[in-house]
This record gives sequence, structure tokens and C-alpha cells, in this order.
Amino acid sequence: MRRRVRPRGLVGPYAPPRPARELTVTSADGARIHVEVHGPDTAPTVVLVHGWTCSTAFWAPVVRDLLPDHRVVVYDQRGHGRSPAAGRDGCSTDALADDLAAVLTATLEPGRRAVLGGHSMGGMTVMAAAARPALREHAAAVLLCSTGSSGLAARSTVWPLRAGRLRTRLTRLLLHSRAPLGPVSPLAKVPLRYATMGRGSAPIMMEASARIVHACPRGVRADWGRVLGGLDLDTGVAALTAPTLVVQGTADRLTPIGHARSLAARLPHCVGLVELPGLGHMTPIEDPAAISGGLRDLVRDHLTESAGASGAHLPTGPTGRAGALGTDGTEATDEAKETSA
Repeated sequence: MRRRVRPRGLVGPYAPPRPARELTVTSADGARIHVEVHGPDTAPTVVLVHGWTCSTAFWAPVVRDLLPDHRVVVYDQRGHGRSPAAGRDGCSTDALADDLAAVLTATLEPGRRAVLGGHSMGGMTVMAAAARPALREHAAAVLLCSTGSSGLAARSTVWPLRAGRLRTRLTRLLLHSRAPLGPVSPLAKVPLRYATMGRGSAPIMMEASARIVHACPRGVRADWGRVLGGLDLDTGVAALTAPTLVVQGTADRLTPIGHARSLAARLPHCVGLVELPGLGHMTPIEDPAAISGGLRDLVRDHLTESAGASGAHLPTGPTGRAGALGTDGTEATDEAKETSA
């Protein structure tokens, strides 16, 4: 069995808070998904979906900002953190959508709504699930940060080359790579900083990002990298009818700012595009207050005070806040236990 890993050495606001409850959710194909629930059950719910090579730990500073007046649900995408890998055949955008639908069904009563936040592959997960009944039932609003719906390899600027076949090919090789990252060290942080962080990111941010990414098994990284290399979720964008806020760093090399502008133009109900000057791909680590602030705005605008308990939804029209921040069956078992090989 693959060792289920959790990053160690995270400190300060990047140290994951202790959840109020842990559970294991079974997805449509039998995959087991580790879920954590933070905060009071009666508070408005926010569901956060992490990106490629990350884990629930990635959301720690945002979760801390949202507590104690929100109920926050986070989960490890299959193969990441404490959710076992499903193998290469179990890696697809449909599987991601199934997992999110299972988590929503397991953590929200029928009719109860929540604000969803997705970073990078987490945002892609939300787009992949856009037409699923579970998402239509439970998603009151959505925040998409540092993400895109298609053309990731062609539009990435990680390689300082002109757009073209060579750059696309090199980006795909990077996404598919099974090369070990090795231990977290000053040398190992150099390429990670270049690819994922803005120049002004503090050392503690870089340390947290490195520990989280390095904890992802290389086989999992490569299997999901192949999925990202061929991503096409443009139909999911059109199907995402919930009010949606788009947030992106202007120095993002993995999903450059053009992705955010394209999403904002194509989403059926975009309530704003927030461009964070000088920030890279890891926006919830680089500026957690911007992300939690956007989520709070969405809760305020699209969930009533009683929505946390009753699921009431406050319908609204487009707000025109561009550039403003204020964002199936399942089986659940309590106390998912971490194992190691």
C-alpha cells in the first residue's frame, strides 16, 4: 500500500488546525477520500478543493482566517495527502468530479448549500463537476483561483520560450515527470519558487509550499500531470452557473493571468475578477487574506445567515465587481486513520 503522507514541519499560520471531525468518503469507483471538517456545524459552510501535488494542509492559512464563524470542509484529492492513490486508470477529470460530488453529499444535508473554493486542479475539479446534480444542489457560489480550463501546456510560461510546439512539449514533459524532488533544501526551493511563487513571497511561504509539494509521491504527481497536460474543461465553464469569483496572481507561470481573464469572460455568472499584482500560482499561501476575503464575500452575498443550517439561498444578479475583493452514493465513516507502509 502506498504510504499516505502528510507534510511535516509546517509552522505559524501554515500549520494545519486540528479538525473538529474526520471522515472517509467512498467515491463512485470505490476510491477512499480523506475529509476534514472544521468549525461549528451551524455556521455557513465553505468547501475547499486543493490543487495538483498539494493536500488539505495547503488550505491551512485560509481555514484559520475563516474560523470560527464558518464551517470549513477540506479533503485530500485521490492520491494526495491521506487519500490513497487510485492508479493511473483512476486519474481523470470525471474521477475528480465524482470525488467532489461524494464529498458534498457526505458533508451537506439535502438542500444545504455551501460556497466552494478551488485552487488550480481544485478549480478544475469544480468545473468538471459543474453539471453534476450534487454540485447544482449544494453550490451557492464558487471561487476559482489560479486555474484554467484548457490549454495548460500551451499557455504555461514556466519555460522562458516563445509560445509554440517546443514550449508546449517541454511543459508536458515537466508535467509527466517522475523525477524525485528529494528532500526540501535551499537548492530544491529555487525551481519551485520560480515556477509557483511570486518574487516577493516570504521565506515562510516558500518553506510551506515546498514541504507540501515534496510530500506528494512522484507517481501521483506524474499520473495527474498527464491529466492536466490534456485538460479540456471548456464545456464545464459553460455549465458552471453558480455565481463565481475568479482570483489570479499576475505573475503566475503555471496558469498565467490570461486563463483568469478568459474564465471571467466565459462564465455564465461571473461576479468579479481579482488580479493580485506580483503573486504567483500559490495564491492561498501567498495572500490567504485575499482568498478568505473573497470567500467571505461570497458567503455574505449568496448565503443567508440561516444558510449554514437550512441551506437557504439568496438569489442575486450579476454584481459587476470586476477587480474587487469584497470569491452517487457515498459512505462516510468517522475518524479516518492515517496508515503508513
